[in-house]
Amino acid sequence: MTELSRPELSKTEPSNTEPSGTELSKTELLTTLPGPDEATEARLRARLAELAQRDGLLDVAYRTVDSPVGPLLLAATEQGLVRVAFGIEGHEDVLAELAGAVSPRILAAPARLDPVARELDEYFTGRRRAFDVPLDFRLSKGFRREVLTHLAEIPYGRTESYAEVAAASGSPRAVRAVGTACATNPLPLVVPCHRVVRSNGTSGRYRGGEAAKLTLLTLEGS
Repeated sequence: MTELSRPELSKTEPSNTEPSGTELSKTELLTTLPGPDEATEARLRARLAELAQRDGLLDVAYRTVDSPVGPLLLAATEQGLVRVAFGIEGHEDVLAELAGAVSPRILAAPARLDPVARELDEYFTGRRRAFDVPLDFRLSKGFRREVLTHLAEIPYGRTESYAEVAAASGSPRAVRAVGTACATNPLPLVVPCHRVVRSNGTSGRYRGGEAAKLTLLTLEGS
């Protein structure tokens, strides 16, 4: 009988031999290369924001900060602080809303928000009672804008009822509208809607959650 010869392995068939210790696949090589450290990334982002602003390509700058009421998203235009958002609002959702309501040219630019971050830190540590940063109220119109203007005048450590705010805003019967203005306040903390409570003294609802509102009122000794 004729003995059948064993077929040779084709050049494209995988070999059972292990690669030598000096051989690395492209994937393995890429995963072993060191990436930029946090400081380098921060410098690159800052440079990108600087160039975008210089070339008129940055309409909304943003950053996040930690706080006793959770992470806060801060966003600003050339006119001033335009949005403060609590973590429970979903920061990515808020950025998407800003892209539609203000401009899609949004970029993380922490340095632009340094003054706001500093004032918030001073507020939470008891060293500040009022904010001095410029504000952009474009996200509030009509009566809501009037309500926010009055809210900024409520002193630290004091509260007013929704009915009192309605009267002070020129529409005594618009109690529900005041509640809506507070609930949709784009600049909580800085424009202190947390200082508006129910007539019976209970805190009421809040954009950042009732626990956050109680934290702020306790901080201010209200």
